[in-house]
Amino acid sequence: MRVNPMLSLWRVVGAQALVGVLVALVAGYLFGQMSIGYSALYGALAVCLPSAVFARGLTSRVSSANPGSAVMGFFVWEMAKVGLTVAMLFAAPRVVTDLSWPAMLVGLVVTMKVYWLALGMRRVFYR
Repeated sequence: MRVNPMLSLWRVVGAQALVGVLVALVAGYLFGQMSIGYSALYGALAVCLPSAVFARGLTSRVSSANPGSAVMGFFVWEMAKVGLTVAMLFAAPRVVTDLSWPAMLVGLVVTMKVYWLALGMRRVFYR
């Protein structure tokens, strides 16, 4: 067993997508409105899509060529992730009909908390 196992970014992104879909289904079912479910799903998508872009960027060959490019790649892809998230939040009222901001924010926050699950559930997220 390795002392410092590597975190699988793609497993975290997959778990975020799963949690986001579950939150959207629960929200839509509890409130009986499709717009609330769509709003929660869009909030989850505003986390999952930028996380997937970030994971793709970090796992590319260029980002792992040497330690200097790895550090620089991390910051560049993190800025891209934050920028894409902000852009998606600004676009939300135009993309989702009858947007519910509270539902979208719940989907966003709950999906973001999957990072903490990844730290706590090492056997699932680490390879």
